[in-house]
Amino acid sequence: MSLACKQAVVGRGVAHLVLPDELQTRPSTVPAGAPDGRIGDQRVAPPGAVLDEAVDRLAGATRPVFVVGYGARDDMDAVMALAERCTAPVLTTFKAKGQVSDRHPLGAGVLGRSGTPVASYLMNEADLLVAFGASFSNHTGIAPYKTIVQVDRDAMALGRFHPVDVPVLGDVGVTALAMAAALPATIAAADQRADVAERWEIWRAEKRARLVDDRGAGVGAAALFDALGRRVAADAVICVDVGNNAYSFGRYFEVDRQTVLMSGYLGSIGFALPAAMGAWTAVGDRRQIVAVAGDGGFGQYAMELTTLVRHGMDVTVVLVDNGELGKISKEQRAGRFDVWQTSLVNPDFAELARLCGALGVQVTASDELGDALETALAHVGPALVHVRSDVALV
Repeated sequence: MSLACKQAVVGRGVAHLVLPDELQTRPSTVPAGAPDGRIGDQRVAPPGAVLDEAVDRLAGATRPVFVVGYGARDDMDAVMALAERCTAPVLTTFKAKGQVSDRHPLGAGVLGRSGTPVASYLMNEADLLVAFGASFSNHTGIAPYKTIVQVDRDAMALGRFHPVDVPVLGDVGVTALAMAAALPATIAAADQRADVAERWEIWRAEKRARLVDDRGAGVGAAALFDALGRRVAADAVICVDVGNNAYSFGRYFEVDRQTVLMSGYLGSIGFALPAAMGAWTAVGDRRQIVAVAGDGGFGQYAMELTTLVRHGMDVTVVLVDNGELGKISKEQRAGRFDVWQTSLVNPDFAELARLCGALGVQVTASDELGDALETALAHVGPALVHVRSDVALV
């Protein structure tokens, strides 16, 4: 048992322990194991020479930009302290959305396919990228032609897809603190806070323009996530599904202090509602829980509404219904294929929620969003807001 637990913790993977039925009923005379004396401190520091090289690159950069991934989630205080020392913008991967507030003067939002032009512009203008705990997935699109310092505790993650200039093997928090301590008093970095603010204003103006987009075919994504962002609790847990709804959430929703949970880039459609149930079990008595799902993903777990009702789970589901597997349709068009077998036959999900004993509210136009979301978020118990969305306005 101890070895299985150690494999799961140290190897950061799955350990499978099988106990025969007849063994499970037998008394044990062996005391329970513990991690004491079995697992060393994994917060390893990088070698001195490598750290020096990374610090030299950072000290000499005029426009450094930080990219943080999910692997930096437990060390953001150290990373942000270093970023503030360098007045360097901090971009996140999609999975790391929420690790940096979009209200922070250096927070530049998500980079990549689910991201904002704010992050893309700042990466393009950078003369150094410092990546902390990022996987360099194609979805994120970290520019390989830039000078890159990559920090990761996993040796296999360093330079996984292409060489980087300075691969730094070390714990993210330990390394960020060590880099901050080693930086000279005078560094070349320009103060980029004004650039970050300017780019946010350009993007917010564009988002405001998109709020009025209305083809009479449903609600646009810009309007939906603007309305949600104005009403959801600042410390809510938001569980995001897979599909166009997730891309739009990454692009339009501005994070304050919310925690965002998603399946990463595995395409695990249907993730949002089960994740929200788990989040409610963990912290639902202290924090607001919201699930953002598409109709394709929600449809796979729709009857869990009865589980929400049975256990009185205070979860609000924002269901984005475009009547199809929109992301798959988009991929088929991009590949110059005919759109095939992506349309869905959906019920009135608000009525379904009511039949299951939950609150159900339907939204067919943008001017209905505010009241519907306020009603659902204020409701004690499970609630579902069924948003008829425009498949073209994502």
